[in-house]
Amino acid sequence: MPSQSTWVEQLDQAVDANQQLMVEVRRHLHAYPEVSGEEVQTTRYLSEQLREHGFDMRVGPEGRGLIVDLPAKPGSRVALRGDIDALRIQDAKSVDYRSRTQGVMHACGHDAHAAVVLGALVSLSQSAKSLGIDLPIRGVFQPAEESNTGALEMIDAGALNGVTAILGLHMDPKRRVGTIGYRRGAFTADCDEMHIDIRGRGGHASRPHEVVDPIAAAAQMINSIYLFTPRVIDSHDPVVVSIGRINGGESYNVIPDHVELLGTLRSFGGEIRQRTKDHIAQLARGIAEVSDTTISVEFTAGPPSVYNDAKLNEVVRTSAVELLGREHVHAIERPSMGGEDFAHYLAHVPGAMFRLGCAPSDESAPPLHSADFDIDERALSVGANILARSVLNLLEAKQE
Repeated sequence: MPSQSTWVEQLDQAVDANQQLMVEVRRHLHAYPEVSGEEVQTTRYLSEQLREHGFDMRVGPEGRGLIVDLPAKPGSRVALRGDIDALRIQDAKSVDYRSRTQGVMHACGHDAHAAVVLGALVSLSQSAKSLGIDLPIRGVFQPAEESNTGALEMIDAGALNGVTAILGLHMDPKRRVGTIGYRRGAFTADCDEMHIDIRGRGGHASRPHEVVDPIAAAAQMINSIYLFTPRVIDSHDPVVVSIGRINGGESYNVIPDHVELLGTLRSFGGEIRQRTKDHIAQLARGIAEVSDTTISVEFTAGPPSVYNDAKLNEVVRTSAVELLGREHVHAIERPSMGGEDFAHYLAHVPGAMFRLGCAPSDESAPPLHSADFDIDERALSVGANILARSVLNLLEAKQE
């Protein structure tokens, strides 16, 4: 391996030179988003951008997702993961790269994640070629993160074959550009999907005494979950239960037969997770009895907690300090209650994820999953450089 100073010089030049490429990629993806399960054109576009840089590429299942390798001698690889799917949210911004797909936008920063990983891969490839060495790296451009299926699909397709470490990042609009957040150990929460089915007997809205009203039961169920769940869980144990979707009824003057509630339970597993599930089931039994409805509650396991490997987390922290300075690299005090299917990779290989500041320095930024979400695009080169430096530091440590 070349000296560290030689690598850093080459890498900094390459990342700076690729800033415009990353901006163009990110804006194209933002303008043409695809939701989970439909990322065919996104995959095709990314493969076109990478083809000219000498990568070996394999397309994921159903034409969605990419596994990208820089040709190198046989041996273990370090993987960089970027997710590529968008959300069903109408883009409210007035910018040239505003989503052209009605009701779909990159409101979680996956367009930027993909651009950052692409920029890191291209910069590493160019630096390796300039220095005349092999570099065992892999890019995993993953579909369907939002539906918790993409990581599992890519693992089945061989994304982790020959991989000994994986790194990822997530945009963070609460941090200004030029800063990152890192955390050793638990980084995100376990996330379970919750499905509550309420059956009654419908009828005319003017005669509720003749029906069994599932909407009234649904309202009581929601209120009871929000009111009583926090009262049975120790306040030191983080648990978040949220209802995100209510389906019921077709007409303003008809009480329906059926209401469906969809939501999530977020926790850090173990006894608290099961106790919360049991309590929600108990609430359902009580409300069903008093409302004369039938209520069923089902939970589907979502992504487990992302648990950052201590050594890899330190590599990321050190790399960020080298680039940004210690004052811009911040320890995250508490894990996020969000879910992240990057956790599925960590069931097979050690890995680490960090939060990349993307808010303009002196402005407040719209939050994730909001209709006006956007990023300060200077964050792209920061993220690419940290990932690339982390790869080099890992490979150097392995040689030593």
